Amino acid sequence: MTVTAMTAGELAKKVIAKESFFILDVRNEDAFEDWKVEGENIQYLNVPYFDLLDGVEDVLDQIPTDKDVVVICAKEGSSIFVAEMLSEEGRNVHYLQGGMKAWSEHLEPVKVGDLKDGGAIYQFVRIGKGCLSYMIVSDGEAAIIDATRMTDVFINYANELGVTITNVLDTHLHADHISGGRKIAEAVNGVYWLPPKDATEVVFEYAPLEDGRTITVGNTKIDIQALYSPGHTIGSTSFIVDDAYLLSGDILFIDSIGRPDLAGLAEDWVGDLRETLYRRYRELAEDLVVLPAHFMIIEELNADGSVAEKLGTLFAKNHGLNIEDEAEFRELVTGNLPPQPNAYQEIRQTNMGKVVPDEDTQREMEIGPNRCAVR
Repeated sequence: MTVTAMTAGELAKKVIAKESFFILDVRNEDAFEDWKVEGENIQYLNVPYFDLLDGVEDVLDQIPTDKDVVVICAKEGSSIFVAEMLSEEGRNVHYLQGGMKAWSEHLEPVKVGDLKDGGAIYQFVRIGKGCLSYMIVSDGEAAIIDATRMTDVFINYANELGVTITNVLDTHLHADHISGGRKIAEAVNGVYWLPPKDATEVVFEYAPLEDGRTITVGNTKIDIQALYSPGHTIGSTSFIVDDAYLLSGDILFIDSIGRPDLAGLAEDWVGDLRETLYRRYRELAEDLVVLPAHFMIIEELNADGSVAEKLGTLFAKNHGLNIEDEAEFRELVTGNLPPQPNAYQEIRQTNMGKVVPDEDTQREMEIGPNRCAVR
């Protein structure tokens, strides 16, 4: 029978379409429990590769014959070996090309909507990591917000659209993934923007995202003024685009809120987080579409693969926005925290420009799920 490679992009489309399929994950149990390909209609079996070296006969009756089967490992090699054994037993199977490494790095572009004076806003869904980046396009120009380190994806997409990247922005100094913002700006001779309160230790030049600053992209204005929104970091800044979209960074997500502890200052920043969510954001129009920098669970994806919801809906449904008691809120965001992101201190140092790891080291630093939220 046949063994076929399945790319991360093909797998992402199956997840977004909520297709039913089966995953045989041959990584060690701890790696599987920490982080795996997630989807609403996926059936899983985790059997470590070393338990299958003598054959797959013992697991054949647990693997369905009426749906697609995808074998997954860390980098690809082990999954090919196991897939070939399954093929020898008469099964048609796929293996994930590039393994979880490729899954972590895949970006799926989704058009979120059109802008009033022409142009559009696109979301890049890093489905295996939970990161969300944005491209705002207007009148031949583009701005990139919260770019990942896979910079070629953004540059190539802008080329496909026939637009020039003029501005690259980060909503804050990221701690769970390596920013590609500065690298993109250097490649296209654009301007790299960063909130100055997050940039006190950076060792490179940047344009400060300060109150009163308005950035124009073609015919579209990204209004920075009045959207200083600390809490996840001291410099966190939100953007309103086209009076229609609220890019909330890591302050507010669809089903959760940001965590204040990734610089070691949870007790200091929890008050800022509450002030942003319960006062600053409540002064905004409820019909703004919230576009966060991350998602926490796969159920946050909409039918088209986008992650977006109106602010008014979040005020009604997001638990983190509906905690009246300040002590209870403080306990939620300081005493109920998930594990911190893998290598987050090293990632912060990299995003400050203090260290420059090679590509393999950067990839290893980012391995694992999104851990920027509390719910």
